[in-house]
Amino acid sequence: MSYKTLTVTLENHIATVRLNRPEKANAMNVDMWQEIRQAFRWVDDTPDARVAILEGEGKLFTAGIDLEMMMGMGSTIHNDCEARMRENLRRVILDMQDTLTSLERCRKPVLAAIHGGCVGGGIDLITCADMRYCSSDAYFTIKEIDIGMTADVGTLQRLPKLIGEGMARELAYTGRRFTAAEAREMRLVNQVFDSREALQAGVREMAATIASKSPLAIRGTKEMITYARDHSVADSLNYIATWNAAMLLSDDLQEAMMANMGKRPAEFKN
Repeated sequence: MSYKTLTVTLENHIATVRLNRPEKANAMNVDMWQEIRQAFRWVDDTPDARVAILEGEGKLFTAGIDLEMMMGMGSTIHNDCEARMRENLRRVILDMQDTLTSLERCRKPVLAAIHGGCVGGGIDLITCADMRYCSSDAYFTIKEIDIGMTADVGTLQRLPKLIGEGMARELAYTGRRFTAAEAREMRLVNQVFDSREALQAGVREMAATIASKSPLAIRGTKEMITYARDHSVADSLNYIATWNAAMLLSDDLQEAMMANMGKRPAEFKN
């Protein structure tokens, strides 16, 4: 598949999805919103892809939603009936939400590698990833408040569960910029690397470790953690019991046990 706003590659079971509008600071325009969903659907559907890395080309990870796209929204949603126009806007917002949810819906883990700025819609995007890593020059801001709007595609729903409600409220209410070090302290990112090169190498090493594990077990683990976030402990325990009743007795289980006994690397089917 060819993309206008992304580059997508696959090597050694690791898919790399790179935002590729460097001349526009990787601002998320109409094409990018559609192509992000297409790319992660492709990762999900491609057996050889066991894990994905999300990164950005150029100086910034992303400047967030393209303001030209926002200014052109009127013609997209226009209708002589105001209620229908409002319904059209709601459908646009829901579609944008679905684009970012495609990262969570993807059965394979998604690792976000963030350098430079991660602004506005970029926060919505990275909070959908399984893990986040950044370089020391990275900075973050929930910018929507500064353009007079309430963030509406995921930040306010996902960020409090990652960093706590109080800090999420502070960042969303003020729109202030926070650094890589602060992002690590609040546990938004797992690790801060000294440079962009170190970030790319470190995230690729982490992805390679994940890719070496049982793909079936990794997919199940992602499913269970995501489910447990939004359900009670009792519901989540019931779900994993049912899941493993179906999935536990796999070829992967036997291969992992034999590899451990033989002190050799395990080889798994995709």
